[in-house]
Amino acid sequence: MATYVTLINFTDQGIRNIKDTGNRASQYKELATKLGCTVKENYWTQGQYDVVSIVEAPDEASMTALAMSVGKLGYIRTQTLRAYSAAELAPIMDKVV
Repeated sequence: MATYVTLINFTDQGIRNIKDTGNRASQYKELATKLGCTVKENYWTQGQYDVVSIVEAPDEASMTALAMSVGKLGYIRTQTLRAYSAAELAPIMDKVV
């Protein structure tokens, strides 16, 4: 499974309904499971991003489907980054010329 870091910002709608953020996070985890992904953790943060989510997904298509499914609800905007562990990075570095 590939690991993804999703940086999340609340939209105006999301901040107006901020008290529901915990419930929405639970629904997000359930949706992820249906799509074959696993939300490892959500962190509500201070600064440029409101939430950081760590997700494992079997492929890019599954992660993209999850991001689009949550994004269309209108509460958040996302930026998703593929994350590599040291073990995953080693064979990539072997290919660098």
